[in-house]
Amino acid sequence: MDNISIFFAFTAGMLSFFSPCIFPLIPAYIANLTGSTVQSEKIVVPKRVLMSRSIYFILGFSLVFMLMGASASVLGQLFAEYRGILEKVSGFLIIVFGMQMAGFLSLRFLMFEKRFEVDVSRKKNNGTSFLMGLAFGTGWTPCVGLALSSILLLAGSVDTMYSGLLLLLVYSLGLGIPFLLISWMITYSLGAVRKVNKMLPRLSLINGWILISMGLLLFTGQLQKLSAWLATFTPFIY
Repeated sequence: MDNISIFFAFTAGMLSFFSPCIFPLIPAYIANLTGSTVQSEKIVVPKRVLMSRSIYFILGFSLVFMLMGASASVLGQLFAEYRGILEKVSGFLIIVFGMQMAGFLSLRFLMFEKRFEVDVSRKKNNGTSFLMGLAFGTGWTPCVGLALSSILLLAGSVDTMYSGLLLLLVYSLGLGIPFLLISWMITYSLGAVRKVNKMLPRLSLINGWILISMGLLLFTGQLQKLSAWLATFTPFIY
C-alpha cells in the first residue's frame, strides 16, 4: 500500500459523501436512523442516540466496502501475471468514471441504480442502523458507484488482500467521518446543509478531476513512482 493510494481513497470517500445523490439526503438518513423529527430548522434527537446509531450505520457500510476491497484484491492476485495490462485497463476505466463524474461524458449505462432494501419499519435501534448501513453499502447509486468502482479497481492492483481491505477501510473513513460531523451539526441547524448543497456541482467536478488524475497515474505506471517520491518527504508506517 502506498501513500498516494491512501490519499486517493480517503479523498474519494469524502467527495462521495458530498455527492448530489447522498449529501442532500443526510437529514432524511438521520431521521430514519434515529426516528427523530425536524423542529425549528434542526433535527431533534439526543446526541448519544445520534452518535450511536450513526456509528453502527457507518460500521455496516464499511463492512460491505471492505469485503468488496478484499474480493477485488484476490481477483487481482489471480491475474498477477497480467498486472501491467490490468493496471492499464483499470486506469482507463477510472479515467472514464472521472470524466462521467466531472460531466464531460454522459454514459447512460453508468447511471443505473441497484439497491438491496431492508425493512426498518420496526423500532429503531443500533441493530437496524447496522442493517441500514449494509443496505446502503450494497446499494449502487450513480454518484457513489463511480468513485467506489474506481477505488475497487485500484484495490485490484495492490499486492495483498490486506492492502485491499485497508484501501476500502480508508475510503469508508472518508465517507464516515464527514457523516458524523454533519449529523452532529444538523442537530443545531440545517443551515449548513443548505449552504453545502449550493457547492455540490463544484465538488462533483473536483471529484471527477481527482479520479481522472488517479486513472492517468495508474494507466501510465507513474502511481508507484509518485508514491515513492512522496514517501521521501512524508514517510508512512505500513
